[in-house]
Amino acid sequence: MFLLEVGNLKENFAKYFAVEAAVDEAMKHEVYRVRHEVYCQELGYEATNPDHEETDGFDAHALQIALRAQTSGRIVGCVRLVQPDPDDLAKPLPFEHLCETAIDRSIIDPVRIDRRRMVEISRLAVLSDYRKRKGDSGGPIAISEEDMGTRDQPRFPYIPVGLYLGLLAAAELHDVEHLFTLTEARLARHLTALGFRIHLIGQAVEHRGKRVPSVIYRKELMAHLPPFMQPLYDQLLEEMRGKYFARNAA
Repeated sequence: MFLLEVGNLKENFAKYFAVEAAVDEAMKHEVYRVRHEVYCQELGYEATNPDHEETDGFDAHALQIALRAQTSGRIVGCVRLVQPDPDDLAKPLPFEHLCETAIDRSIIDPVRIDRRRMVEISRLAVLSDYRKRKGDSGGPIAISEEDMGTRDQPRFPYIPVGLYLGLLAAAELHDVEHLFTLTEARLARHLTALGFRIHLIGQAVEHRGKRVPSVIYRKELMAHLPPFMQPLYDQLLEEMRGKYFARNAA
């Protein structure tokens, strides 16, 4: 795998995509429709419904991030950060139910940290037209050695990198330190190779395939973020700051 020279990532990314905080109801409904298309219609993870929107009770206290294609203006990908219920911080997040006996609590115990500063990354989804490739495993998002190209024919996985930088910006703005997730071990390896430090914290569980409970320590990751990613991150941070500020001021 090659960590490639990608020129000006900020400018190159902007040619194709924008990452936005989905704070207004109209954009949230667009996100829910993307989730329905990927999770319900395509992959069958959840049941289809007449509204063509995939949502659950955790969306009431989740930060939604959207990926927009510049050519069409359409939202083509998304991810959310589920926050603990503000009225019951001890209430488990979804991964805590699924991994109750799988987490190695000598590494980290979600029950014993400041739960106001933790989230769960979930509902990471990208429309098939922006994800599918020959030999794709059929997951809601994909990244492989193919995305990295070679030294002679470089490529770059803009979509997963953009979504992860977006969720990290949202986490910073909401003072989140611990970002938990269930991830394929392969995806975790590829993201780590790109500079996103993801720590496995337990044994694999069966959840739409084998998934491993993992955590990102935001401050640690940001201290080691590859320099070529910093300008894009800074831009996303300021754009999201403006959106959240405008919402709170309304």
